[in-house]
Amino acid sequence: MPDLLLELRSEEIPARMQRKAAGDLRKLVTDALVEAGLSYEGAREYWTPRRLTLDIRGLSARSADVREERKGPRTDAPEKAIEGFLRGAGLSSIAEAQVQSDPKKGDFYVAVVSKPGRGAEEIVADVMPGIIRDFPWPKSMRWGGASARTGALRWVRPLQSIVCTFGTEHEETAVIPFEIDGITASNITYGHRFHAPEAIVVKRFDDYAASLEKAFVILDAERRKDIILHDARDIAFANGLELVEDEGLLEEVSGLVEWPQVLIGTFEEDYLTIPSEIIRLTIKTNQKCFVTRRQGGETLSNRFILVSNIRSSDGGKEIVHGNGKVVRARLSDALHFWKRDQGDLPDLDTLGASAAKFGLSLKKPLDQRMAKLDALNVTFHAKLGSQGERVQRIRTLVAELAKISGADATLADRAAVLAKADLRTEAVGEFPELQGLMGRKYAALQGEDASVATAIEDHYKPQGPSDRVPDDKVAITVALADKLDTLIGFWAIDEKPTGSKDPFALRRAALGVVRILLERRIRLPLLAVTKDADLLAFFHDRLKVYLRDQGARYDLIDAVLTSEADDLLMVARRVEALTAFITSEDGKNLLAGTKRATQLLAAEEKKGTAIADGVSEALLRLDAEKGMYAAIVKASAEASDAIAKEDFRSAMEALSKLRAPVDRFFEEVLVNDEDAAIRANRLALLRLIREATGTVADFSKIAG
Repeated sequence: MPDLLLELRSEEIPARMQRKAAGDLRKLVTDALVEAGLSYEGAREYWTPRRLTLDIRGLSARSADVREERKGPRTDAPEKAIEGFLRGAGLSSIAEAQVQSDPKKGDFYVAVVSKPGRGAEEIVADVMPGIIRDFPWPKSMRWGGASARTGALRWVRPLQSIVCTFGTEHEETAVIPFEIDGITASNITYGHRFHAPEAIVVKRFDDYAASLEKAFVILDAERRKDIILHDARDIAFANGLELVEDEGLLEEVSGLVEWPQVLIGTFEEDYLTIPSEIIRLTIKTNQKCFVTRRQGGETLSNRFILVSNIRSSDGGKEIVHGNGKVVRARLSDALHFWKRDQGDLPDLDTLGASAAKFGLSLKKPLDQRMAKLDALNVTFHAKLGSQGERVQRIRTLVAELAKISGADATLADRAAVLAKADLRTEAVGEFPELQGLMGRKYAALQGEDASVATAIEDHYKPQGPSDRVPDDKVAITVALADKLDTLIGFWAIDEKPTGSKDPFALRRAALGVVRILLERRIRLPLLAVTKDADLLAFFHDRLKVYLRDQGARYDLIDAVLTSEADDLLMVARRVEALTAFITSEDGKNLLAGTKRATQLLAAEEKKGTAIADGVSEALLRLDAEKGMYAAIVKASAEASDAIAKEDFRSAMEALSKLRAPVDRFFEEVLVNDEDAAIRANRLALLRLIREATGTVADFSKIAG
């Protein structure tokens, strides 16, 4: 079967868009071909800074013929109905239709429509212009003289050429020459912009990839990444260093080069007085370079690793020199920020009122920045006030939460006061992603307690499902207060997430609260703190997501979670105990018996059957019902005692003793006795089963 090779070559595509764009191209093309009636054995996408490539193997040569019967109106239908049927079926006269009979509906017309298959070349030429024109780039542009024309082609960067060849492995390939905005598909591509700008004639994928490599283009992005990573490790090792690896930077750099050349540069050791995080971010953000450290050490070295797209005749000396100049300039700026942040602000005389409000010392640099943040009245949100007002709210929450977390109240308050101070530092102004981390460093420099410094950094955590959770009690307290203030505030102004939109990352904040409470085993009555049942329901949604990710069954979560359950740790512990119980043999059998009891009871309740207010022992006639009543009384008492002690496993074990009595009851007892009093009493007995098991979970919601 023939193969299809497609290449869309353009000016440099932003690295962050390449991987997704190549995947979009594969999906769009293969979906369109399948919809047109073709099949294929496999498809793989490739990308470089200047091209998106698609290799489709085993594509069927043509689509199958289609024969379709379209049922029409009755033969005695009005003329207009028959005319509409003919138009829809593409028939010129009713004589071209067939007549079929139905015993009930009589005779009616049927049109047999035959559609001959189409060649793959025709289908590809038909679908490709639309795919290219409507390609889902996040941002696109028009260019050249055609850009003035309405409807001109838009692409992420100017599209320069298209390759589209089709053919079997052992035969000559053909070009599918579709055209879009003056660019006609051909079998001509081009190699590296500087090292091999000449035209290359290609046939099929294998010679295409090989020809590009000879022309200094490595097509496979994963191979480029592998080359960069291993060469960077090797060159670092050769210099007595080790590479500080960065998967995000590696992905980006592999999207900036077609022929990666790894080099090592240097900067003055004086810059190593800057915190490592600032050095790393400066070099990464501005020059897309990696940093290194001494082998086996944590401290950075003054050598950085860069990746060039050019193999220069001087071994890269000029490239290294040029990058070094820029790195030094950026590090000089960073050193300036670092030193300025440790000095006094020039307008301390204007910060007295703010300092007094928060108990700040204007002799300390970080305190000055917090006073400045408040004095400037920096807005947190138009409807939620300033950052200073937010810090005061967080302090109020911290005072209450410290009683629950066991944190030192004085240290927790101090951490809350300084948590946002680094927002006014120059280092965070240049690198916003360092907020918290820089606050910790500046707090340590001015002699703050270690727990306070740690809390300043960790109060933003966790920032996702894989981020670590704070473990210091002060940090836990401030982190909870920070997230709860955000959620309470945005709920108060009705700025809740809708669908996929969550501009204020409220789902992440709620998941952060859930993870802290569960992973640090904190009992917090959320409803008492938030005073909002709707917000509690939002926490429930995040709790369900978290527990399901941990492997809990959705039905067991629903069986335990009630609308008023605001102690999420207790909910999680109930789910854990129920999971262990329900997978045991006793649990499975008790579940079956309990569901039978509750279903029978629910059916009688729906019919309005009389049910006794309580169980009368005098009306218990059979040993099986007497035995079940005694077992329920005993198991309920034991389960209640265990639940009071928050020992949910023991509560489940107590209930498991009901298995045999319940089984015997249903084997030997007819609930719907002819005697109305006995029937009402036995239904009351079933209600006791429901109430007993309901102390730990709603068994009716459990599947199975």
